[in-house]
Amino acid sequence: MIIRMKIRRTIILTALLAAGLTTGCNRELDIDSTKTVGDKNFWRSYRDTRAALVGTYGLMRAALTDNGCFWMYGELRMGDFTAVQRPDLDAVIKGKLNAAFPLFEGLTNWRRFYAVVNAANIFLEKVGEVKQNDPKYSDQNMRVDIAQVRFLRAFSYFWLASVWGDVPFVASSHDGAFANKPRTDKQKILAFVESEMLAAAADLPFNYSTNDPQQLGDYYNEPSSRWMGVLARKLSAYAVLAHVAAWRGDYRNAMTYSKFVLDNKERSGMYYEPDTRWISAANGMFQGHKTNQLYGLNFEFDYQEGTFGGHFEEFTLAEPLVRKSLPDIYVTRDSITSIFASPLDTRFSIDTVTGQPKYTDRWFTNFNSEIPIFCKIKVIQKDGSDPSFRLYSSCLIYTRLEEIALLNAEALAVIGNRAEAINSLNIVRDLRKVPRFAEGSGEDLIDAIFQERRKEMIGEGHRWFDLVRYHRIKRNNPAFMKLINNGGIYWPVAAEVLRQNPLLKQNPFWN
Repeated sequence: MIIRMKIRRTIILTALLAAGLTTGCNRELDIDSTKTVGDKNFWRSYRDTRAALVGTYGLMRAALTDNGCFWMYGELRMGDFTAVQRPDLDAVIKGKLNAAFPLFEGLTNWRRFYAVVNAANIFLEKVGEVKQNDPKYSDQNMRVDIAQVRFLRAFSYFWLASVWGDVPFVASSHDGAFANKPRTDKQKILAFVESEMLAAAADLPFNYSTNDPQQLGDYYNEPSSRWMGVLARKLSAYAVLAHVAAWRGDYRNAMTYSKFVLDNKERSGMYYEPDTRWISAANGMFQGHKTNQLYGLNFEFDYQEGTFGGHFEEFTLAEPLVRKSLPDIYVTRDSITSIFASPLDTRFSIDTVTGQPKYTDRWFTNFNSEIPIFCKIKVIQKDGSDPSFRLYSSCLIYTRLEEIALLNAEALAVIGNRAEAINSLNIVRDLRKVPRFAEGSGEDLIDAIFQERRKEMIGEGHRWFDLVRYHRIKRNNPAFMKLINNGGIYWPVAAEVLRQNPLLKQNPFWN
């Protein structure tokens, strides 16, 4: 319990640090000196490395949830959701990313991701001091800690390059006193990400506190149940590597990395979710840890991590699930029936006899109303004495086994291995009771794979990035290809960042 309380306090402190990093500063990336974790009295024992490690995870979580950016970047832009009464969300959906709304001041500012980079750089520079000062800090513990920090730094750079393209590269902390730097080519950034992820994967265990050869004993004196789904593992790194390779168009490596995940899932105690029946009015897709989750960031009630914001639910839920008359965004009935066309689909389907939904509390509820409610993700803590009170606690899941199976199918299809691509696609179709893809059916394989991703991953932050990859493969949409070729797939950089670093230039598409 003492350890858990310390971890919670560390997350709170790092969240405050992340907030502080968004205030005024005239140095290169507008990152203040992180004396909180750089103080000479801090790096003395293994408790300090644990606090700094958990703090870096906290900064990563803050970076992805601030202003709902995980979903703004990945789900809303040109996605399946429609805004109800918020013009700022409507602007995101329509790709008007230089609109004059307060929301865009945060979404276009990359400082929160550089906060992760800076914390990681400090950790890597200081961790050796702990090894010298604390004999209880073993070589193996340090090696695993370093691997996680390298993972988090690389993951942050992957987001930076995916969202903004060319970005500054910072490889050391300099105690927070940076010189201005220009942008580095996005391909060099992505090459660094891949290299770092591979290095991290080599030292990460399949699981923690299970006597994995790469992490013996209880990790920081906690059982495996404490770390399951919380920390990056070997398969987490390979899952992200598959995404990095696919984003780069390197589908042979995307196939290799995703295959490694699928081939080793049982070794990591991971299994596909066989059905969606367990989703009900009482819980949602990402309540607690599931054995299919490869990498995500937690908001667990048990560790007092539930929050009022930073969740997709705050945008999508309304009556009867929470006291809110209308959601901020929803999927239209026409879109729902078009996307989920199979009458057998266990995620959502229409009964061909009655014309009514077969399932009313899985992916969608209130279907017959003018504004259906997206309820796939709905992990809510309510106070019975105050119906307006609500805390959300869904995990932010970046990737899970079903998603990687479909990414594997995508990679196999692109490199021409149709038979294996169909097998991977049918893994998910079988799970959701959708008729299998069969050669000679007339379905286009690439279209079928991306349509299955659209159904399975809706609301999970993948739609925009899927659209970019799809159009790079198909190259049959002139308007979207123009967006790709002219850099319009990237977000503009915040005016505040440009003012503070004269070496930076705005993405040309947004000039």
